[in-house]
Formats: sequence, structure tokens, C-alpha cells
Amino acid sequence: MIHIDICSKELLFKKPATTSRGTYTKRKSWFITLSSDDRPGHKGIGECAPLPYLSCDDLPISQYEKVLNKACQNFVRTGQIDTDSLCNYPSILFGLETAILHFEKNRFSFFDTPFSRGEAGIPINGLIWMDTYENMLKQVEEKIEAGFRCIKLKIGAIDFEKELEILRFIRKHFSSKEIELRVDANGAFSPKEAMTKLDRLAELDLHSIEQPIRAGQWEEMARLTASSPIPIALDEELIGHNTPEKKYKLLFLLRPQYIVLKPSLHGGIYGCSEWITEAQNWKTGWWITSALESNIGLNAIAQWCATLDNPLAQGLGTGGLFTNNIDMPLSVDNGQLVIDDGQWTIDN
Repeated sequence: MIHIDICSKELLFKKPATTSRGTYTKRKSWFITLSSDDRPGHKGIGECAPLPYLSCDDLPISQYEKVLNKACQNFVRTGQIDTDSLCNYPSILFGLETAILHFEKNRFSFFDTPFSRGEAGIPINGLIWMDTYENMLKQVEEKIEAGFRCIKLKIGAIDFEKELEILRFIRKHFSSKEIELRVDANGAFSPKEAMTKLDRLAELDLHSIEQPIRAGQWEEMARLTASSPIPIALDEELIGHNTPEKKYKLLFLLRPQYIVLKPSLHGGIYGCSEWITEAQNWKTGWWITSALESNIGLNAIAQWCATLDNPLAQGLGTGGLFTNNIDMPLSVDNGQLVIDDGQWTIDN
């Protein structure tokens, strides 16, 4: 017989994480632990982590827990995930998927890759959080000193001229061949001002800009993706488009240069794999990003990401955002996420 236990944990940020949508000081995750009478000693842990005010399954806690409990009960009864019924609850789908992967392998190395064997890292972007000009500049210097070759700035919260100054500082010292620059506006630009700002940003030889305007403004977004001097990557725009038909329609109408895939937001591994297939049909680039999960979710995303053979820098977290994270041997070395020599402290 299959058993599933559910517990929740409130993760506390070491320092407030600010985007143009607001500031996070804490966030809640639910952890599901899978076991079976038929396979004693095996367990599987998955993380369900909806993002407040962003995820399509950001529900009141009692309602979210009701859906989560029902999904777990259905799996116990049938031994299968009902992906159709869970397509609109991506964080729950992701948690169940990864709990099963962990259970089947009985270890946190879900796939046999150079990354999982500790032989190679995954190149990641160094994320610069919104802050004061001085603190953002300090973050940039720290990331470059730490060996990052791709820097991503969250923009839209401080004065645009100050943000340009930070980007100019990087470009003054490093060419685009030395440091790849990405920016993420999180929808901060208005459609009226967007093209003017994109033209100014283009002077700094950027790799891409994520979500320059708010999601849902398809006519304006299609105009921008067709004429922007900087490649546009869609992120929030993908949320809630959870069927193959909706994914096809979005890519057909908007034609972005890239999409940014977060399993907890965009349909779990199952749904993100659909996005990748559709993106490849349109010759749209893509990369994988974590979404403020604990190390449980981060490891699951990284293990899967390592199987995809994508040469771009990925948007994976570093595990160091929270004061009370779960200890796992994930660290950053010279701009890459790596598995180090530590212990999988909650593993079998």
C-alpha cells in the first residue's frame, strides 16, 4: 500500500527579495513524503511551492491544502498522477512528480548525468535583486568576482537611469563575449514607454529582457517581440496556459525569442516538457529557472535540467536565500551549480 504524508514549512528569506511586483520576506512550501509497504526503506520527497500573487494555483491556504490532499489521495488510490486534473495546479503536479522520482531511485540523484555524479556543474546566471543603486552595484561586483559569466538584473524598482548606470558599469569593464547580460522587468514597463526603454537598453548589448510589459497584453507584446532590438523572453506570460492548445496559441501569436520555464509555475516537468517541444517547433529558445523553492525543489529542477543538454546559462537558485533551508550538498562554484562533497542529510 502507498502512503503519503504532507507537512508544511515557512521559509524565511535572509534579506527581503524584491521584484517590481513586491517584496518577499517569507514563503510557504508543502512537502509530500511518499512511501510504500511493498518497498520498505524507500521514500520520496517532493516540494509544492506556489508563489504568492503569481502562481495560477496561488489559493487560500485551506483551499490549496484541500486540492493537495485530494491529489495525493487520488495517487494513493490509483498509483498514477492525473495530469489532466492537475494541469492548473502546477506546483502540486511538480511536487508529486519529483516525489515519485525520488521514491523510484531512492536517492536524490534522479538521473545519471555528469551533474548528478558530481563531475560537472550547470552554468547559471548570477541574479542581481532589486535594491538601492549602491547595493545592486555591490551585488554585481560580488557575482563577477565569484566567477559568473552571465549576470541577470531585476529592473523596474529603482530609477531607470540608475539601472542603466549599473549596466554601463558592467559593459565598461566586460564585453558581451566576457559577460552575458540579461534583465528581467517583471512587467514593469508600460506599453507606451516600452520601446523607448528597449532602444536604450539595446545600446548595452544585452542577451535578452524578460517580460518587459505585464502579461495579458497580447497585442502590445506581439508588437514588441516583432520589433524589439533586444530578444524578448516570456515568463509570467506563460502562467495559466497549461494545455498544448493554449501553448501553441501563445507561441503562434506572440512569437517570443525565448521562454523561461519554471516547473512550479508552468506545469511541472510534464508541462515544461510540452513547452519545450512546442518552443522547438517555433525555433524559440528556452531555459529553465527555479522559483524560490527550498533545496528540495531546487535539486529536483537541477537534476531534470541536467538531462536537457541546453548550453544557455540556466536560472537556477543557489540554495542560499533562506535562513532555514534544508541542508543538501548544492553549492555554486565559478558560476555553476554543483553537487559538492556534502551529505544528503535527509536522504536514505
